[in-house]
Amino acid sequence: MPRSNRPRRKRAAGPEDVDLSRALFGYLRQESKRDGLWNVQPVAATSAVKTYTCPGCGLEVGPGAAHVVAWRADGLMGEADDLAARRHWHSHCWKIK
Repeated sequence: MPRSNRPRRKRAAGPEDVDLSRALFGYLRQESKRDGLWNVQPVAATSAVKTYTCPGCGLEVGPGAAHVVAWRADGLMGEADDLAARRHWHSHCWKIK
């Protein structure tokens, strides 16, 4: 019997395989920088609806611009204070921080 070169169908992702918050808000990860450990979450351009000031360059992160949100993961005052102190960065500014 000849070999079939057609690609095989993969099982479609069911509701149990899809994390809606991860799909909408991006993947939360931790990054180590010179000044400590940070939680970093990307924001898609379609989810960016407000204007923020980037702490890296001081310029505006406008609506519709993909960017990242970062906050301390190793803060001394607790997780609630770290989350309240989160900042919106241009992706490039965050990379060179």
